[in-house]
Amino acid sequence: GKTLKNAIRQDTLAHAFLFCGPRGVGKTTCARILAKVLNCTNVTEDTEPCGTCDSCQAFERNASMNILELDAASNNSVEHIRSLIEQVRFQPQEGDYKVFIIDEVHMLSQQAFNAFLKTLEEPPSYAIFILATTEKHKIIPTILSRCQIFDFKRIQIEDIVKQLDAICKQEGIEADPEALHVIGAKADGALRDALSIFDKVASFGGKKITYQDVIGNLNVLDYDYFFRVVDGFLEGNLASVLAIFDEIQKLGFDGDVFINGLAEHLRNLLICKHESIQYLLNVSKKLESRYIQQSDLMDESFVLSALDLANECDIHYKMSKNKRLHVEMTLIKINYLNFLVGKEPESDRSKGATTESQKNPESKKVAPEKIVSAPNQPQGGNENVKEQSISSPDEVIEKTKTSDTPDLKAKWQENDEEIQPEAKSDSEDEKVTGEALPFNLRSSKSTTGMGSLSSFVKAVEDQVPENNEYDSIVVSLDQVQAIWDSYVEDQTSRSVKTVLDSTQLDVENNGIVATVSSMLSKSIILQETDLIERLRSELGLPRLTIKIEIDESVRKEIDKPKVLTAKEKYELLCEKNPYFKTFQENFGLKFDQEF
Repeated sequence: GKTLKNAIRQDTLAHAFLFCGPRGVGKTTCARILAKVLNCTNVTEDTEPCGTCDSCQAFERNASMNILELDAASNNSVEHIRSLIEQVRFQPQEGDYKVFIIDEVHMLSQQAFNAFLKTLEEPPSYAIFILATTEKHKIIPTILSRCQIFDFKRIQIEDIVKQLDAICKQEGIEADPEALHVIGAKADGALRDALSIFDKVASFGGKKITYQDVIGNLNVLDYDYFFRVVDGFLEGNLASVLAIFDEIQKLGFDGDVFINGLAEHLRNLLICKHESIQYLLNVSKKLESRYIQQSDLMDESFVLSALDLANECDIHYKMSKNKRLHVEMTLIKINYLNFLVGKEPESDRSKGATTESQKNPESKKVAPEKIVSAPNQPQGGNENVKEQSISSPDEVIEKTKTSDTPDLKAKWQENDEEIQPEAKSDSEDEKVTGEALPFNLRSSKSTTGMGSLSSFVKAVEDQVPENNEYDSIVVSLDQVQAIWDSYVEDQTSRSVKTVLDSTQLDVENNGIVATVSSMLSKSIILQETDLIERLRSELGLPRLTIKIEIDESVRKEIDKPKVLTAKEKYELLCEKNPYFKTFQENFGLKFDQEF
């Protein structure tokens, strides 16, 4: 606005303006106001139209001959542009400028743009063109380069609420602040949409507009449902969460409306975690304080995880066949997020504390991490370590680095056999008996604890008997070939039989070596698990190894075709059928190719 006002004062107006932006932000209205100011004979010091001169009065009556509007959405052909160009030739009857407003200019055809281009490039001194569009990217660059471009932004919710509040005061309407905020949020930055919604609600409520009237007319889900759902998550009360969702379904709201509303609610809770960006809430002061109170009851990690689950539910909602179950599964996952992060819900936490105090009054409050006895230590000793849900010493090291526990070297001492925790001092007065893991780490007989790899290998080798009864069995090539041929005869697949027939067998180090011609043949043999089991069973070697090698020469030797000459073919036929030569001589048959 300041740019246009300075241009009017200094008489340095451009001949073409482009107002672009989303719908309902006042592009066409600003174009009309600018046209009114340009022809006003008594412009105020603030560069506003006086509203009393003949030009302003004609504009108010929509009878001004100096302002012409064209709706390009319905008049987008070359003929309409040519008609507009004809109007440009005539000078204004009153005032200094003749203003042409073209709304939705991006709807013009390519031919219409080309016809309009020359006039836009060299217009008369009294002609001003104001173009308005919601899709600037559809306008050709040659048009954009000849216009001063003004980008209109979405109107903030606070500004919409202020405007609606001013209208309420002017019209004598009493409106709840929450109701006006809902209208502003529903308008999505478009003041025109906000005014339309306001007119609808005002017609329903009369001189008083309440929050319930607004959400009822706009089919908006009450934010109180989302506060109740999140309270259910914090309490770990899955039954109440599903009951609230069922109540919402009975009101006629689809699952995607609920899940999007829940995601918006979680987003507001996440914003409340950071005071520097709480202005992004765009809600009333009363509702803002309620968001802040609820956000203080939960961890930021919980909000982030729940928001991610709600987003995933929204993405896959349309593809889901059972949409209600799809949303309910998301609610179930969010409800049990507290258990995944090791934090019990508030109701369960209070119950657990009471039970523990009843069992052992002298016990003190400890962290929710489980405690287990160290490997190879007697039960009830002082050596305890925290459960890390790990399966190897490397994971112990990795997890301990990222935890709040003391230095790893102070807790663990590694030797060649196993890793053992350093014993605690006798001065420690806190002794907590831990819960057993799914696998028993305390039993030294059944497991080796969290030992090193060398100790594990040693334990496995100790279990292997020194005298193996299968060492005396010697594999012979004749036995292998006989079993192999027998399996080939039982085969019904021609391709498998061909591959097995062409395989060369050998025996090395009491194992079988099979040489094939290609990788395909190797994969076929590997799929024949019955063949391998038959060899191991009949040879009496359950650990018999079969090595498959690929040799291209085998394939060449087998698949190499032999090209016969015409003479060789004739001799071969005569050899197989002695009467063939007699037949040829009796009938005087001749060959196409002599030999």
